[in-house]
Amino acid sequence: MPLRLAALRRVLLVVAGIALTGCHPGNEEAKRLRSACEAGDAKACNAFGHKLLKGEYVLRDQGRAATMFERSCGDSVADGCAILGMMYEDGIGVRRDSGRATDLHRQGCEGGAMEGCTRLGALYRRGARVPRDLTRAAALFQQACDGGHMAGCSQLGELYAAGDGVVQDPSLAAGLFRKACDGKVLPGCVGLGRLHAAGTGVPVDLAGASELFKQACDGREAAGCFHLGAMYASGQGVTQDLDRATRLNRRACDLGYVDACPKKKPS
Repeated sequence: MPLRLAALRRVLLVVAGIALTGCHPGNEEAKRLRSACEAGDAKACNAFGHKLLKGEYVLRDQGRAATMFERSCGDSVADGCAILGMMYEDGIGVRRDSGRATDLHRQGCEGGAMEGCTRLGALYRRGARVPRDLTRAAALFQQACDGGHMAGCSQLGELYAAGDGVVQDPSLAAGLFRKACDGKVLPGCVGLGRLHAAGTGVPVDLAGASELFKQACDGREAAGCFHLGAMYASGQGVTQDLDRATRLNRRACDLGYVDACPKKKPS
């Protein structure tokens, strides 16, 4: 009898949990956004698209999310254009289409969506689908950074560190990297770590550099793992540990950092 009672209690708890989940404010908000979108509210379509993209209180559905962003972009919601551009560029929920992505990045940026400016700047930096123009890239990254898109700050920092499209200024690069890193953009942490390791634009701080690389690596930023592995291999800023260096190098390779992967022997 006690066993039956315990089993009944477990069933009641599960039912109660389901009921509570269904009444969660997040579920109600998702339903409200869907209804508003169906009634023609473009901003609601955009917000609902984000929920579908993340699987936030709705089933994750990237294809349907793209449809929502298409609607919002068509009604001049710049964020919808920028996010849809990202999806076309990366092939998320839609067939990859770099030409369409470029147009959407530009449309988003011109409408005030800073992610669009950062991504368009990256295309000009690489010369992908547009002529390579580092000066134009720098201006777009500056616009994005000033608008609060921290990835734009990190990209701009890379240009100032190298003197690409701008007058080289390692100190300014360090400030941009720090801003990006504080904003949880991990390539910014890597860039700042590299400057501290070299003492370029900032004082030499090997221990600080290793912490920045670790922060990036813990966040699955491959370059952070690679540079941290190099520090453990040499014993700079950390106690030398060749086994850990090897593991970090392997992790960097697994995360897509090609320079960390074993070189194939010529046949």
